[in-house]
Amino acid sequence: MFIISGAGIFGSSVGAAACLTGVILGGILITFAVSKLLSATVLKGYSSAFCLELPPFRCPQVGKIIVRSILDRTVFVLGRAVAVAAPAGLVIWLFANVDINGITLLETVTGFLNPFAEVFGLDGVILTAFILGFPANEIVFPIIIMAYMSEGNLSSMEDLSVLKNLLIDNGWTLCTALCVMIFTLCHWPCSTTLLTVKKETGSLKWTAFSAVLPTTVGLLLCLIVKTAFSIFA
Repeated sequence: MFIISGAGIFGSSVGAAACLTGVILGGILITFAVSKLLSATVLKGYSSAFCLELPPFRCPQVGKIIVRSILDRTVFVLGRAVAVAAPAGLVIWLFANVDINGITLLETVTGFLNPFAEVFGLDGVILTAFILGFPANEIVFPIIIMAYMSEGNLSSMEDLSVLKNLLIDNGWTLCTALCVMIFTLCHWPCSTTLLTVKKETGSLKWTAFSAVLPTTVGLLLCLIVKTAFSIFA
């Protein structure tokens, strides 16, 4: 919406593909760079190995496959989703609907975070949305829309032109869009991922580190972009 607007249908399609490719390549490069840094500092001296043990091949049993698929891929996944989504939905609803002296908790928090967020090319609403989206990153943008529209429930927009006007009316620029893309790529993992890290490592230290490290990288990159726009724009 901000990078390739006005490029025409064909140009927009090519530009969108190029943007997506750039984000993916950027994520790969950041991964390699951070891995190299960790190998030279925190993980220096740790041996790195990967072992993959293949189970014996057997003739598939259709009934067992169906049962395990339903249990493992549907029931258990939905159960974990409900366990996380229900509390998260309650918290988001309370933030959007409980007010003190006519000001909702969401407005209070976004106003408090706004000065800090602006340093990194974001705003209080965006940063609050990422925080409230900790259970599932998919709800970050609906929270942003909800906050900008001052609504009490999550919503989405199918018309991108209307969405772009909403974002521009709330102070979005090309710099904001780039910083949001960067922070989407580099910020703390969702709750399910961190729970997996805790389960696999058995360490709260490494779990916290896995959240702090990408967030630090994301904020640093956002600061660089915001500084560059302040100097050259």
